Amino acid sequence: MSDPAKPLVYLFLGTAGSGRRSLARDLAASGLAEGDRAAVLLPAAEPEVEFDAKLPGVARWVWTEHGTISAELPAGATHVLFISDGRLNPVDQVEALKPWIEAHGAEIGRVICVVDCGLASANPGLLPWYDACVHFSDVVLLNRREDVENKWISDFQSRYTDQFFPCLFELVKKDRVKNAIIVLDPVARRISQYFEDEPQWAFESDDEEDAADEEEVELTAAEDPYLELRAGGRRVKEIPDITAFLPSG
Repeated sequence: MSDPAKPLVYLFLGTAGSGRRSLARDLAASGLAEGDRAAVLLPAAEPEVEFDAKLPGVARWVWTEHGTISAELPAGATHVLFISDGRLNPVDQVEALKPWIEAHGAEIGRVICVVDCGLASANPGLLPWYDACVHFSDVVLLNRREDVENKWISDFQSRYTDQFFPCLFELVKKDRVKNAIIVLDPVARRISQYFEDEPQWAFESDDEEDAADEEEVELTAAEDPYLELRAGGRRVKEIPDITAFLPSG
Protein backbone atom coordinates (compact mmCIF):
# COMPACT_ATOMS: atom_id res chain seq x y z
CA MET A 1 0.00 0.00 0.00
CA SER A 2 1.32 3.44 -0.89
CA ASP A 3 2.21 6.04 1.74
CA PRO A 4 -0.06 9.11 1.27
CA ALA A 5 2.74 11.31 2.58
CA LYS A 6 5.05 10.34 -0.27
CA PRO A 7 4.76 11.60 -3.85
CA LEU A 8 3.84 8.91 -6.37
CA VAL A 9 5.99 8.55 -9.47
CA TYR A 10 4.38 7.20 -12.65
CA LEU A 11 6.83 6.01 -15.28
CA PHE A 12 5.70 6.28 -18.92
CA LEU A 13 7.51 3.85 -21.19
CA GLY A 14 7.20 3.95 -24.97
CA THR A 15 8.85 5.18 -28.10
CA ALA A 16 9.48 8.82 -28.91
CA GLY A 17 6.38 10.15 -30.66
CA SER A 18 4.04 7.53 -29.22
CA GLY A 19 1.78 10.11 -27.57
CA ARG A 20 2.97 9.91 -23.98
CA ARG A 21 2.85 13.67 -23.45
CA SER A 22 -0.81 13.83 -24.52
CA LEU A 23 -1.74 10.91 -22.32
CA ALA A 24 0.10 12.36 -19.34
CA ARG A 25 -1.92 15.55 -19.75
CA ASP A 26 -5.18 13.61 -19.99
CA LEU A 27 -4.43 11.49 -16.93
CA ALA A 28 -3.39 14.55 -14.91
CA ALA A 29 -6.58 16.37 -15.90
CA SER A 30 -9.09 13.55 -15.38
CA GLY A 31 -7.50 10.96 -13.11
CA LEU A 32 -6.55 12.88 -9.97
CA ALA A 33 -8.56 13.73 -6.87
CA GLU A 34 -9.23 17.19 -5.55
CA GLY A 35 -6.13 18.53 -3.85
CA ASP A 36 -3.73 16.38 -5.87
CA ARG A 37 -1.05 18.20 -7.82
CA ALA A 38 0.62 16.72 -10.90
CA ALA A 39 4.00 17.52 -12.42
CA VAL A 40 5.58 16.15 -15.57
CA LEU A 41 9.27 15.28 -15.91
CA LEU A 42 10.39 15.20 -19.54
CA PRO A 43 13.71 13.81 -20.81
CA ALA A 44 16.18 16.58 -21.55
CA ALA A 45 17.28 14.76 -24.71
CA GLU A 46 13.86 15.03 -26.34
CA PRO A 47 13.27 18.44 -27.97
CA GLU A 48 10.75 20.88 -26.59
CA VAL A 49 7.48 21.02 -28.50
CA GLU A 50 4.60 23.49 -28.43
CA PHE A 51 2.39 20.97 -26.63
CA ASP A 52 4.67 21.09 -23.56
CA ALA A 53 3.02 24.35 -22.52
CA LYS A 54 -0.17 22.38 -21.84
CA LEU A 55 1.51 20.05 -19.35
CA PRO A 56 1.38 20.71 -15.60
CA GLY A 57 4.54 21.61 -13.73
CA VAL A 58 6.96 20.70 -16.51
CA ALA A 59 10.59 20.08 -15.63
CA ARG A 60 13.41 18.11 -17.26
CA TRP A 61 15.46 15.12 -16.22
CA VAL A 62 18.90 14.16 -17.52
CA TRP A 63 20.35 10.74 -18.37
CA THR A 64 23.95 10.97 -17.15
CA GLU A 65 27.07 9.43 -18.64
CA HIS A 66 27.08 7.05 -15.66
CA GLY A 67 23.68 5.63 -16.58
CA THR A 68 21.80 7.37 -13.79
CA ILE A 69 18.89 9.81 -13.61
CA SER A 70 19.57 13.38 -12.58
CA ALA A 71 16.58 15.52 -11.62
CA GLU A 72 14.97 17.24 -8.69
CA LEU A 73 11.60 16.02 -7.49
CA PRO A 74 9.09 18.76 -8.42
CA ALA A 75 8.22 20.68 -5.26
CA GLY A 76 4.69 20.21 -4.00
CA ALA A 77 3.76 17.53 -6.52
CA THR A 78 1.72 14.59 -5.25
CA HIS A 79 1.90 12.77 -8.60
CA VAL A 80 5.00 12.93 -10.80
CA LEU A 81 4.49 11.76 -14.38
CA PHE A 82 7.95 10.68 -15.49
CA ILE A 83 8.32 10.40 -19.27
CA SER A 84 11.16 8.06 -20.24
CA ASP A 85 13.57 8.85 -23.04
CA GLY A 86 11.92 7.15 -26.01
CA ARG A 87 15.25 6.65 -27.80
CA LEU A 88 17.12 4.95 -24.97
CA ASN A 89 16.91 1.43 -23.61
CA PRO A 90 13.81 1.27 -21.37
CA VAL A 91 15.30 -1.47 -19.17
CA ASP A 92 18.27 0.73 -18.25
CA GLN A 93 15.89 3.54 -17.35
CA VAL A 94 13.67 1.30 -15.24
CA GLU A 95 16.73 0.09 -13.35
CA ALA A 96 17.92 3.66 -12.72
CA LEU A 97 14.50 4.96 -11.67
CA LYS A 98 14.21 2.89 -8.50
CA PRO A 99 17.28 4.38 -6.72
CA TRP A 100 16.25 7.85 -7.89
CA ILE A 101 12.78 7.39 -6.39
CA GLU A 102 14.23 6.12 -3.12
CA ALA A 103 16.78 8.94 -2.93
CA HIS A 104 13.99 11.52 -3.22
CA GLY A 105 11.63 9.99 -0.67
CA ALA A 106 8.99 9.09 -3.23
CA GLU A 107 7.22 5.85 -4.20
CA ILE A 108 6.46 4.16 -7.47
CA GLY A 109 2.86 4.70 -8.48
CA ARG A 110 2.63 2.67 -11.64
CA VAL A 111 4.57 1.88 -14.78
CA ILE A 112 2.56 2.71 -17.90
CA CYS A 113 3.54 1.47 -21.35
CA VAL A 114 2.24 3.46 -24.30
CA VAL A 115 2.20 1.35 -27.46
CA ASP A 116 2.47 3.02 -30.85
CA CYS A 117 0.35 0.38 -32.58
CA GLY A 118 1.07 1.72 -36.05
CA LEU A 119 4.82 1.50 -35.51
CA ALA A 120 4.68 -1.87 -33.77
CA SER A 121 2.38 -3.50 -36.34
CA ALA A 122 4.63 -2.35 -39.20
CA ASN A 123 7.77 -3.64 -37.46
CA PRO A 124 7.43 -7.18 -36.06
CA GLY A 125 11.04 -6.96 -34.91
CA LEU A 126 9.90 -4.49 -32.24
CA LEU A 127 7.90 -7.10 -30.32
CA PRO A 128 10.84 -8.11 -28.06
CA TRP A 129 11.26 -4.42 -27.18
CA TYR A 130 7.61 -4.17 -26.17
CA ASP A 131 7.89 -7.49 -24.33
CA ALA A 132 10.42 -5.82 -22.03
CA CYS A 133 8.23 -2.75 -21.51
CA VAL A 134 5.11 -4.81 -20.77
CA HIS A 135 7.11 -6.99 -18.36
CA PHE A 136 7.63 -3.92 -16.15
CA SER A 137 4.20 -2.36 -16.71
CA ASP A 138 1.01 -2.20 -14.67
CA VAL A 139 -0.96 -0.65 -17.53
CA VAL A 140 -0.58 -0.90 -21.30
CA LEU A 141 -2.21 1.91 -23.34
CA LEU A 142 -2.81 1.02 -26.98
CA ASN A 143 -2.36 4.25 -28.92
CA ARG A 144 -1.99 5.27 -32.58
CA ARG A 145 -4.46 2.59 -33.72
CA GLU A 146 -5.54 4.32 -36.92
CA ASP A 147 -5.20 2.01 -39.94
CA VAL A 148 -4.18 -0.91 -37.70
CA GLU A 149 -6.24 -4.06 -38.12
CA ASN A 150 -8.32 -5.13 -35.13
CA LYS A 151 -6.80 -8.59 -35.40
CA TRP A 152 -3.33 -7.17 -34.75
CA ILE A 153 -4.62 -5.36 -31.66
CA SER A 154 -6.26 -8.57 -30.42
CA ASP A 155 -3.17 -10.66 -31.14
CA PHE A 156 -0.93 -8.15 -29.36
CA GLN A 157 -3.03 -8.31 -26.20
CA SER A 158 -3.29 -12.10 -26.42
CA ARG A 159 0.51 -12.30 -26.56
CA TYR A 160 0.45 -11.31 -22.88
CA THR A 161 -2.95 -12.35 -21.58
CA ASP A 162 -2.32 -15.91 -22.78
CA GLN A 163 0.72 -15.89 -20.48
CA PHE A 164 -1.45 -14.56 -17.62
CA PHE A 165 0.19 -11.16 -17.41
CA PRO A 166 -1.78 -9.22 -14.76
CA CYS A 167 -1.34 -5.77 -16.36
CA LEU A 168 -4.35 -3.82 -17.61
CA PHE A 169 -4.88 -3.08 -21.32
CA GLU A 170 -6.72 0.09 -22.29
CA LEU A 171 -7.55 1.47 -25.74
CA VAL A 172 -6.66 5.11 -26.37
CA LYS A 173 -9.08 7.22 -28.38
CA LYS A 174 -8.25 10.78 -29.41
CA ASP A 175 -5.43 11.00 -26.85
CA ARG A 176 -7.72 10.01 -24.01
CA VAL A 177 -8.30 6.92 -21.91
CA LYS A 178 -11.71 5.84 -20.71
CA ASN A 179 -10.72 4.97 -17.14
CA ALA A 180 -8.13 7.52 -16.02
CA ILE A 181 -8.74 6.90 -12.31
CA ILE A 182 -8.24 3.15 -12.78
CA VAL A 183 -5.07 3.73 -14.78
CA LEU A 184 -3.55 5.82 -11.98
CA ASP A 185 -4.68 3.54 -9.14
CA PRO A 186 -1.30 2.71 -7.51
CA VAL A 187 -1.98 -1.00 -7.10
CA ALA A 188 0.82 -3.08 -8.62
CA ARG A 189 -0.22 -5.25 -11.56
CA ARG A 190 3.20 -5.88 -13.10
CA ILE A 191 5.05 -9.14 -13.58
CA SER A 192 8.36 -7.63 -12.53
CA GLN A 193 9.05 -7.52 -8.80
CA TYR A 194 11.89 -5.01 -9.16
CA PHE A 195 10.09 -2.13 -7.44
CA GLU A 196 8.74 -4.24 -4.60
CA ASP A 197 10.33 -4.25 -1.15
CA GLU A 198 9.14 -7.81 -0.59
CA PRO A 199 8.08 -10.62 -2.95
CA GLN A 200 4.40 -10.33 -3.80
CA TRP A 201 3.93 -14.01 -4.56
CA ALA A 202 5.44 -15.58 -1.43
CA PHE A 203 3.16 -17.91 0.55
CA GLU A 204 3.13 -19.71 3.86
CA SER A 205 2.67 -23.43 4.37
CA ASP A 206 3.18 -26.02 7.11
CA ASP A 207 4.06 -28.65 4.52
CA GLU A 208 7.85 -29.17 4.30
CA GLU A 209 7.82 -29.67 0.54
CA ASP A 210 5.76 -26.50 0.03
CA ALA A 211 8.04 -24.63 2.41
CA ALA A 212 11.04 -25.61 0.29
CA ASP A 213 9.24 -24.30 -2.78
CA GLU A 214 8.50 -21.06 -0.92
CA GLU A 215 12.18 -20.57 -0.12
CA GLU A 216 13.07 -21.07 -3.78
CA VAL A 217 10.49 -18.50 -4.86
CA GLU A 218 11.74 -15.94 -2.34
CA LEU A 219 15.34 -16.42 -3.44
CA THR A 220 14.49 -15.70 -7.05
CA ALA A 221 11.80 -13.05 -6.59
CA ALA A 222 14.31 -10.20 -6.24
CA GLU A 223 15.96 -11.16 -9.54
CA ASP A 224 14.61 -9.97 -12.86
CA PRO A 225 15.35 -11.65 -16.18
CA TYR A 226 15.69 -8.31 -17.95
CA LEU A 227 18.12 -6.91 -15.36
CA GLU A 228 20.42 -9.92 -15.14
CA LEU A 229 23.94 -9.33 -16.50
CA ARG A 230 26.47 -11.55 -18.21
CA ALA A 231 30.06 -11.72 -16.99
CA GLY A 232 31.07 -9.04 -19.50
CA GLY A 233 28.36 -6.63 -18.38
CA ARG A 234 25.84 -7.17 -21.20
CA ARG A 235 22.25 -8.05 -20.42
CA VAL A 236 21.39 -11.72 -20.46
CA LYS A 237 18.09 -10.80 -22.11
CA GLU A 238 18.87 -8.18 -24.73
CA ILE A 239 16.28 -6.16 -26.63
CA PRO A 240 16.40 -4.35 -29.98
CA ASP A 241 17.86 -0.86 -30.33
CA ILE A 242 14.75 1.28 -30.66
CA THR A 243 16.55 3.95 -32.71
CA ALA A 244 16.74 1.50 -35.62
CA PHE A 245 12.94 1.72 -35.92
CA LEU A 246 12.48 5.47 -35.43
CA PRO A 247 12.95 8.42 -37.78
CA SER A 248 16.30 10.11 -37.29
CA GLY A 249 16.50 13.47 -35.57
